[in-house]
Amino acid sequence: MASTSDTSERVTVTLADGIADVRLNRPEKRNALDPAMFEALVTTGERLKSEPGVRVVVLSGEGPDFCAGLDFTSFRAMRDGQRLSALAQLPPSDGPAQAAGQRAAYVWAELPVPVIAALRGNALGGGLQIALGADIRIVAPDARLSVFEVAWGLVPDMTGTQLLPELVGRDVAKELTLTARIVGGEEAARIGLATRTAPDPLADALALAGQIAQHSPHAVRAAKRLLDLGGRTDLGTGFAEEQKEIGALIGSANQAEAVAARFEKRAPRFTDV
Repeated sequence: MASTSDTSERVTVTLADGIADVRLNRPEKRNALDPAMFEALVTTGERLKSEPGVRVVVLSGEGPDFCAGLDFTSFRAMRDGQRLSALAQLPPSDGPAQAAGQRAAYVWAELPVPVIAALRGNALGGGLQIALGADIRIVAPDARLSVFEVAWGLVPDMTGTQLLPELVGRDVAKELTLTARIVGGEEAARIGLATRTAPDPLADALALAGQIAQHSPHAVRAAKRLLDLGGRTDLGTGFAEEQKEIGALIGSANQAEAVAARFEKRAPRFTDV
């Protein structure tokens, strides 16, 4: 069964078969970021952290673009020393991301379930940084991606300086950031900025989400958590966490169901609790 809700006029969510289809919904402005969009992204991500039945999230934009970055109004305000993103009304956060822009991007990395971003058209500046919060990025071959902030006399401040080097390497991250050049979809996949290309990235992302949603939600969440530790903690801690997760999974209801379904050659029936 599918359910649809508006978190605001800026972001929509449709939940069906364990997949939350999340879409930036400001196509007439290329899904540009303003205080209302920041609020909607954070509110949506925070809600999905505990939304019953969510197994995978697909993040995309309505219209021809994913997100073209900050609204032009924000740049005009910056000339006078104002930061409109600070006007976003958000409750305090106990996570590492504190500023509204950081939270709008990093909330997707904080979700316990996999997040797949589907990018077409422009994913520039803050728009690209939001996509960096996803676990997987599927892009159209003719998509336009850029760490564009230096062109506006700025630096990436929505977690990009910390997450981008992990994906593409420190030297490539510096080259992309210091030039603000536009990267096409094929190059993005080649350098690790994207996972792969697809003619229809949203359809591909939804198909992949459906594939992931067929597996035990507890195993999928545990795998994401462990993989996110890789390279961010010492090996002893990482190995210990592996044993903790495998110990919790072996003999659990969903693990027993996975084994039974495989032997009986049928679709598994997993529970989300």
